[in-house]
Amino acid sequence: MKKIAVLGYGTVGSGVVEVIDTNYASIAKKAGEEISVKYVLDLRDFPGQPIQEKIVHDINVILEDKEIEIVVEVMGGVEPACTFVKNALLAGKSVVTSNKELVARHGAELLEIARERNLNFLFEASVGGGIPIIRPLNQSLTADEITEITGILNGTTNFILTKMDKEGSNFDEVLKEAQALGYAERNPAADVEGYDACRKIAILSSLAFGKNVNYEDIYTEGITKISDIDFKYAKELGYSVKLLASSKNVDGNLYAMVSPVMISPEHPLFTVNGVINGIHVNGNMVGDVMFIGAGAGKLPTASAVVSDIIDAAKHTGRSIMSFWSKEKLEIADKASSKKAFFARFAGNPEDKFEAIKEIFGEVKLVKVQEIKNEFAIITDVMSEAEFEEAANKAGGMITRIRMGK
Repeated sequence: MKKIAVLGYGTVGSGVVEVIDTNYASIAKKAGEEISVKYVLDLRDFPGQPIQEKIVHDINVILEDKEIEIVVEVMGGVEPACTFVKNALLAGKSVVTSNKELVARHGAELLEIARERNLNFLFEASVGGGIPIIRPLNQSLTADEITEITGILNGTTNFILTKMDKEGSNFDEVLKEAQALGYAERNPAADVEGYDACRKIAILSSLAFGKNVNYEDIYTEGITKISDIDFKYAKELGYSVKLLASSKNVDGNLYAMVSPVMISPEHPLFTVNGVINGIHVNGNMVGDVMFIGAGAGKLPTASAVVSDIIDAAKHTGRSIMSFWSKEKLEIADKASSKKAFFARFAGNPEDKFEAIKEIFGEVKLVKVQEIKNEFAIITDVMSEAEFEEAANKAGGMITRIRMGK
């Protein structure tokens, strides 16, 4: 029997205990032995609940117990989670986590400690919740050179943008609805400013390209400037707007970015709506591969955590291969990244369009009958630097959104 300890009895921690209790027999069959929760670390007590008999308040009880072979960290945040995880590895225990902040900041270091001790540091649930993506990158797609990973990696922002698209609502209205439904926190900055998606694409990029991608180096732009007017133009074009987190290998240079993107129905992520997440991976041999599912939630996330617990139990005494090294991978300057742009300008096209064409070159005019005193254009493919230079020269730009395929 494998005995484990769970650090944190919040939404995910209680979900992990529930999944293990509910599917105890099938989990034992897949792991090759029974898996039992011996301890749950939490600051709180839970009087009257069965879990109370397993509650401990001191991490050292877990670290010093030789029966504990796997520690499950679902506390969130960087500290004290990082110290607890590091000490668990140093004490000879494999670690499973769902903590994207921890993995994005310290993943390479913690993987190295685990490898040196023939242990495992596993984090399937840190990126896509219940969507399996870490394991495919480490195992199923290893014959390929990954050329691109692009994902809708945050359910809150996808819910907001889907509502704005389908119902014509404005951002503030839908954000309040998302908070009321529990999809968005009272302070929603991590979601709506793109920080959550940024950490996740940094993790995926590090695994896909084998070197450490620092999430702080990734240009990140949220959805707070997207308006219902932008969606009226998108609807005119038959397009939609999604918050995409993307990393691409272009001629040996890695471009990584989180930003709103206007995409066509041909885009593989066009139909990923609501709180669902989607991840598109392109390999030079396999081509396009899609992963779609619940990117968050108690039981989907807990399911991914427990799958890692099973993997750790099956690989006692040996590390599961991972290609994420501590060597830093430099991200190319976004100024040289090339794409088409959608841009809105104040004024009448009859007065300004010819001047805009002079500055931007060949552009497509987009006009929505009900929108007065402004118009929009779609540029040809150009670099970010070229676009910014032209926009500054033209003046009167209201907003711009990058175009996807």
